[in-house]
Amino acid sequence: MTTTLNRPAARPAALAARRLWFAADALVTGANAVVYLAAAGPLADLLGGDAGTWRVVGALLLAYAALVGLYARSPRSRRIGWALVAANLAWVVASLDVAVTGALDLDPLGRAWVVAQALVVAGFAGLQTRVLRATLQA
Repeated sequence: MTTTLNRPAARPAALAARRLWFAADALVTGANAVVYLAAAGPLADLLGGDAGTWRVVGALLLAYAALVGLYARSPRSRRIGWALVAANLAWVVASLDVAVTGALDLDPLGRAWVVAQALVVAGFAGLQTRVLRATLQA
């Protein structure tokens, strides 16, 4: 079977894996967003930084989770998938920069949290890269 662009259609298993890993990313990101928005004050007390910054990050994460969730439900374009992978990798780099430079005035526990999050996001980016490549080879 070929698509209108004369490329082979992706196998159903590859598409299911792609949906799975983008949906998991959306779920984890959305959960973090809700916590950041609902508990910004306690997070600032626990991890350092400013409650307003936690709220801004939460709002950005909520919007990103919605985009990733929409893509997971209907992954029509690999280009969009690759853009989401690139955004995840940018998040990893920015998170590590914050942890190393102390840009947001986080406590040591806050810096460790940011590194842990970066590792999770890097894991999603790696899995998403794998499934996007698999849909190319299908």
